[in-house]
Amino acid sequence: MRWSDRLLPTGLTVLTLVLWAGFLVHRSERFAGSAWGGVLGVSGGALMLVPLAYSVVKRVGPAKRAVTARVSMRTLLTWHVYAGIVGPILALLHTGHKFESPLGVSLTAMMLVVVLSGFVGRYLMGQVTGQLKEKKELLTRLETEYRKTAGELSAQPQELQLLRPFAGFWPRLAASVIFRTPATSPAIRAVRIADSMADVEYAIKTHEAFGRWFAAWLKIHIAISLVLYALLLLHVWASVHFGVRWFS
Repeated sequence: MRWSDRLLPTGLTVLTLVLWAGFLVHRSERFAGSAWGGVLGVSGGALMLVPLAYSVVKRVGPAKRAVTARVSMRTLLTWHVYAGIVGPILALLHTGHKFESPLGVSLTAMMLVVVLSGFVGRYLMGQVTGQLKEKKELLTRLETEYRKTAGELSAQPQELQLLRPFAGFWPRLAASVIFRTPATSPAIRAVRIADSMADVEYAIKTHEAFGRWFAAWLKIHIAISLVLYALLLLHVWASVHFGVRWFS
């Protein structure tokens, strides 16, 4: 993933945190209940439903076939990302930085957690996945080069004698220091390639471990998103219920 593809989501996420921290210097007691406050609240809530729709389309076969016939999943994911950030921004503007009720505080906190977890998981996961693919491609090239070098060694028994003193972990570690200068010797190349392969294999295992952690992250992200929607539904009900009582 290119940096330019992450620049706008990163800026919007930072803006979300800045807007939330605005309660330190600003507070409007009446804005949330005003006409513009209502427009921002309804717009933000509607946008926050887009990620829910994406999750349904992604996991329900008939819905996925019907929607992807017109719009690709990649485009839907982009909508998911931007709606999942812009919606909370509008919702924060809607509050007027009046965080007094337990429901309002809980909803705002959960909204920020969902935005941050989604941003971190989405872009870190993409970065780790891309690096894992690159490492596997590099390992494949090193294995090909190693087989080629091994073929050269088999035709030169005298070169094999150079490798015997470097059998084992510590001798091989010493060889990686000794054989730093350019050389055309197949034995030296074999030591260097083997050392590089060991490093890449370790990096692949590390990236795969991150991949397993991110799989767990996805489940957590879905769980906290469901909590957010429950709080949002409760907030809408309370607004309508007490609003109707106010006018009655």
